[in-house]
Amino acid sequence: MSPRRPLWHWFALAALVVVLDQISKHVIQQRLVYGESITVTPFFDLVLVFNPGAAFSFLSDAPGWQRDFFIAIGLSACAFITWLLLRHRDQPMFCLALALVLGGAVGNLIDRFVLTAVVDFLHFHAGRFYWPAFNLADSAITCGAGLLVWDSFFDRRPRSGTTPTSGEH
Repeated sequence: MSPRRPLWHWFALAALVVVLDQISKHVIQQRLVYGESITVTPFFDLVLVFNPGAAFSFLSDAPGWQRDFFIAIGLSACAFITWLLLRHRDQPMFCLALALVLGGAVGNLIDRFVLTAVVDFLHFHAGRFYWPAFNLADSAITCGAGLLVWDSFFDRRPRSGTTPTSGEH
């Protein structure tokens, strides 16, 4: 039986995501005022918006209860992700994905605790079609989720009853 892999590097990656996310949000808040937009390319702007809702501003117009609701969900998700990391430490792709999601979740949780809303500043668009603004934490969560889907296609655990016998190829 092989020794259990250490977890510190997955938590270090999650911490790096949090640090980069918080630094980028701080820089944007220092350079822009709420609602201001800077055109970077014909399809990308830097903006400063505060999202009290969830992804794509879901529930952003609710009367205020959503902050505590999303904090509770975020804390629960972080606890569950930590449990999954402890349980699956020998699956590097799975742990990489979880570390990205954990870092993104913590980055957005910090905003909810401190500012009561998440700072979003990356804004892509094509013609009259605009994607909702997002941030580095959201990007890490999305990449982590994509890796989780990718990893699910490559489940390498042995399945009982599927081992070929000596005469089968």
